[in-house]
Amino acid sequence: MKKHLDVLLVCDTPYFTPRGYDFSKEFKELDWETERDIYRALKQNGHKVTLLGIYDDVGILLEEIKENRPDLIFNLTEVFRDKVYLEKNMAWLIEMLGIPYTGASPTAILICNNKALTKEMLNFYQIKVPGFGVFYRSYRRSIPLNYFRLPVIAKPLCEEASRGISRASVVDDWGLLAKRIKFIHQKMNMDAIIEEYIEGRELYVSVIGNKKIRVLPTREMKFAKIPNGKHRLATYRAKWDSNYRRKWGIRNSFARGLPEELNKKIENTCKRAYRALNMQSYVRFDLRISPDSEVYIIEANANPCLARYDEVGASAEKAGISYNKLIQNLISLAFQRK
Repeated sequence: MKKHLDVLLVCDTPYFTPRGYDFSKEFKELDWETERDIYRALKQNGHKVTLLGIYDDVGILLEEIKENRPDLIFNLTEVFRDKVYLEKNMAWLIEMLGIPYTGASPTAILICNNKALTKEMLNFYQIKVPGFGVFYRSYRRSIPLNYFRLPVIAKPLCEEASRGISRASVVDDWGLLAKRIKFIHQKMNMDAIIEEYIEGRELYVSVIGNKKIRVLPTREMKFAKIPNGKHRLATYRAKWDSNYRRKWGIRNSFARGLPEELNKKIENTCKRAYRALNMQSYVRFDLRISPDSEVYIIEANANPCLARYDEVGASAEKAGISYNKLIQNLISLAFQRK
């Protein structure tokens, strides 16, 4: 691998941007901190970086590759035409180009994007997940009352960043559950997954590597002002609405007070899950730790947020890996895979 590479930084945009667009306006906005942070890290690491935004036409990517074939594609695409489930298709297209690229493989993205498929694979390897069931839009299905233990949480089957999850998502009544499924089907136009709600601590564990993997320090979402008896839930607002977070004392920090035995159990669970899902490069697992110290994997996030101060970046820094070194490590992992 060359020391200084020609890197094509590919991201998705909510509108058309031509080739050669510099994104200086967007980089001033909070929503673009991941792209901005990675762009700066790549430049500081000595690489030549070309930015390319993709909205609704992959032709712009093919044109860029044909005229200026890079050494590496840093893949930050998450949607295509505002559709999350097409993220895997973008990764497949990039893989078909035969250029080393960062992040998860298309297959891993497909698995992680479907919450039921993820849980089925983890179940097969005897890794704990909540009990679950899927309610598709394509056919009517009655709720199996003897299968679930209330309360349960209803989510869109293939969605990210907690979109579609609110406090109303957790229900302890069958009638309310039917209404929530109907809401996901009709208002969000998505299939629904129902999971048993696991009471306990909300943890986030990042893992990096290919053949050799490393588990980074555990992060936690804390709910300081949520009254006792109320469910502590990582809703969309709990993650992204700063006013809501201040109101309820919600903050993300490094997990404290975990016994050494439980720490080892968390690390072992995440390593096993990483291998079971055939993950590469980096991933973030969302966990729940029950009051009796059982470790449940709630979700696996392929290509999670890489902003400097988000979970992966913060955990890497805690582990002694500077942000610039983290970005360079992901590049090295891309070449190892090829």
